[in-house]
Amino acid sequence: MSGPEVHDLLKLRQDVFVVEQSCAFEEIDGRDGEALHLRALAEGRLAGTLRVFAPTEDRGARIGRIATAAAFRGGGLGHALMAEALRLCAARWPAAAIDLSAQAHLETFYAGHGFVTISGAYLEDGIPHLDMRRAPAN
Repeated sequence: MSGPEVHDLLKLRQDVFVVEQSCAFEEIDGRDGEALHLRALAEGRLAGTLRVFAPTEDRGARIGRIATAAAFRGGGLGHALMAEALRLCAARWPAAAIDLSAQAHLETFYAGHGFVTISGAYLEDGIPHLDMRRAPAN
């Protein structure tokens, strides 16, 4: 990505996670360099993003930092981003499960993409979350 593209990606995540959700946390966590990043553009600007990590010995592939700009919510962009992330994971790591930490109010959204809840609710940065997993594609 170019410098302006990286800036836009980090700004979107900051706008959603830090400002909108009022969470003071290290949004730039030093892990972006090891992730694959998906971006959705609409009307000539960044509308959504997420990142994907390769599986490790102790867990599946991981999808995270899923963010959609407020102006683009409700039109299916989040579903399109998630579908693309699932295609990417299936192509690169077909035998791996896919894990994510979901804000609890989005459990139904992720369940619609084949994820099942594998933990009880817990607080992360003051927001209730659930661990969810999707079985391998194969």
